[in-house]
Amino acid sequence: MYRNIPENFKRVFDLITAEVGKQMIGQQENIHHVLIGIICGGNILMEGAPGLGKTLLIKTFARVLNLPFARIQFTPDLMPMDIIGTEIVRNYHEKMEIQFEKGPIFSSLILADEINRATPKTQSALLQAMAEKTVTVGKTTYNLQEPFFVLATQNPIEMEGTYNLPEAQLDRFMFKVEIKLPKQKELSDIVDITVGEKTEVDLEAVVTKEEIMEMKKIVYSVPVCDEVKDRAIQIILNTHPEETKIPEVKDYVRWGSSPRGLQALILGAKAKALTEGRYHVALQDLYTIAPVALNHRVKLNFKSISDKVDGQTIISTILKQVI
Repeated sequence: MYRNIPENFKRVFDLITAEVGKQMIGQQENIHHVLIGIICGGNILMEGAPGLGKTLLIKTFARVLNLPFARIQFTPDLMPMDIIGTEIVRNYHEKMEIQFEKGPIFSSLILADEINRATPKTQSALLQAMAEKTVTVGKTTYNLQEPFFVLATQNPIEMEGTYNLPEAQLDRFMFKVEIKLPKQKELSDIVDITVGEKTEVDLEAVVTKEEIMEMKKIVYSVPVCDEVKDRAIQIILNTHPEETKIPEVKDYVRWGSSPRGLQALILGAKAKALTEGRYHVALQDLYTIAPVALNHRVKLNFKSISDKVDGQTIISTILKQVI
């Protein structure tokens, strides 16, 4: 029954990444991680310095996946009603009626641009949508359309006028993807595409939203053997200082990943296996997915700052001990 599913999944996955790659230069690994997150129905946080293509990458995915798209530019004066919508009074046939005017959250792919520039009150307006795919206004709860994802960006180098995302909201992002500076050859290709005679890249919509939903169902159906599941659990437990014997974790970590991290790790590993044409999860899949699934879920202490130890270092140390 499942003989050709991994091959078909891989073919569609490669088709999408190739089309996105027409616009994005030198971001192959990030493209894969973002697409895996989208297929799994997860929210993605993208962090990187200005000008590295975070916003462009998300807009490119919206075009290639042919999904309803809304961009929300987060600023300090942005209010929750600017995201969710608001109730307004209309005069309908000489009768006053209260109607709900839907905000941009009622789309499918949401770009939350520079999410850390909005106040915590406004950031929290996304919490229910990200976790439950619903929005409550007054006493009425509205279901958001499927598929639904929040792809957020933030700038890590500017502190003035920014508000750190609370842990509860960070935990609702399936992956955190870090955008790095392109290499020399990649920078040369970017110049050729962006400031040459032809600056517009012709992109085609290569899948439908129904196909994306079907791919999500396939990911959930991938089996995970007990050995791989137990190893994933050990990775999560070793992010907690009170549960591990790893010295670096005890020295630098305040608290570790929640069960959502385990869910993201295994679900992402399932999708990773399918992208390689396999219908089973290997330990290597956990190793590949763990950095983007757990980096933002490991909270470090002050000593880590003074010793210049970051979350990626901790995750790498754990993986070497567990896998």
